[in-house]
Amino acid sequence: MKEQTEVGKLKEGRYVVVDEEPCRIVSIAISKPGKHGAAKSRIDCIGIFDGVKRSIVQPVSAKTYVPVVERKIAQVISIAGATVQLMDVKDFEMFELTVTDEQAGDLEPGKEIAYITSLGKKKLE
Repeated sequence: MKEQTEVGKLKEGRYVVVDEEPCRIVSIAISKPGKHGAAKSRIDCIGIFDGVKRSIVQPVSAKTYVPVVERKIAQVISIAGATVQLMDVKDFEMFELTVTDEQAGDLEPGKEIAYITSLGKKKLE
């Protein structure tokens, strides 16, 4: 789910959708308006789920999308190698996530962990 807002209202540390990927804003640089143009904003951001750096340049008055990023709690059901089966504690939705060896070492069945969800993607915090 995503909402529409103006580029001029975005702030560092918030989120924006770039190339259909939710990203955290790292820096914003706004240029002064010129003789024939509007002020432009350069937004540098990093993808939440893939870690890729992206940047966009748009007029301050342009519209862009902001993703709805939710933090939720899930209970670990089972661990099979790099795949962890989880169940959301509020709506009892079952899903699987691929985790690193370091993350898998901290997990055990029955333990509750936090995860992030946005635009249909999920990731452990």
